[in-house]
Amino acid sequence: MFEKQSFIKSVYNLKDIPNLRLPEIILCGRSNVGKSSFINSLFNRKDLAKISSTPGKTRSINYYLIDEKFYIVDLPGYGYAKVSNEERIRWGNLVSEFINKSGYIILACHIIDSRHKPTELDHQLNSHLKYNNLPYLVILTKADKLKWSELNPSKKMVMDAFPELKFGENLFIYSAVKKTGKKEVLKKFDSLFY
Repeated sequence: MFEKQSFIKSVYNLKDIPNLRLPEIILCGRSNVGKSSFINSLFNRKDLAKISSTPGKTRSINYYLIDEKFYIVDLPGYGYAKVSNEERIRWGNLVSEFINKSGYIILACHIIDSRHKPTELDHQLNSHLKYNNLPYLVILTKADKLKWSELNPSKKMVMDAFPELKFGENLFIYSAVKKTGKKEVLKKFDSLFY
């Protein structure tokens, strides 16, 4: 399942998106929720997505081609405090414009750090995805940083925030370190094509 992956390009302006249009699974979420680690662990790669120790580093839309069939599109993380307000607005506009105009999105993965309550920006993203009628799921990352007894409260917190979520259907717990949830997420992606 998903044998071949390659980084295609980083895009800072929508006019530069790849000419070859394919179905897109988009990854969106706050800065520092572990999107790059998620991509690398999902495909057993260490270097597919660059992992930065500096939150807010991904300022571009990054395209990864999977099996010549579809793109994983990593959108810039939002809400990082140490960038200027102008920069935050620019990121927000780029992400909104992409979601509104793409026309190729088949699934949005809203990625949330399992240790934290969804923020106002998470709620805004959720509303934005619903407004655009996009199928989406929530992936709670960094699950290895929680004790087993803390996982259920974490799930409940997110399900209280977004009551439409059902664990195992459109809500998954994920650990890039322990590979928790990897099989389930890959199966979900696979079901979009077969």
